[in-house]
Amino acid sequence: MKNIETKMAPAAIGPYSQAVCVGNLIFTSGQIPLNPETGLIEGEGITEQTHRVCKNLKAVLEASGGSLKSAVKTVCFLNDMADFTAFNEVYAQYFTEKPARSCVAVKALPKGALVEVEVIAEKE
Repeated sequence: MKNIETKMAPAAIGPYSQAVCVGNLIFTSGQIPLNPETGLIEGEGITEQTHRVCKNLKAVLEASGGSLKSAVKTVCFLNDMADFTAFNEVYAQYFTEKPARSCVAVKALPKGALVEVEVIAEKE
């Protein structure tokens, strides 16, 4: 197992890695919409926050030897299922290969985020 860390995505806010690689697979930790430079939530609405989450995931996957196109499964957490349509509009811009996905509403996310996404991908 190899731990992955990149400065192009926010540092972990707890005792975990941004991602780990096992064989040809990449498992990212959940990314919330933290700006990697400031460590603060970026964007007030679901659209802006989803863009930041996807940019963070892109950086982590690229540092791991993968990409958004090599994603095979995502797990998405929304603070409010009323944001589902707006979330999907942004998500579809990044995950163009349509990986398998689960999407659930949760009571709360770290730092008051509206969205969190984790990815399983293959190395390219």
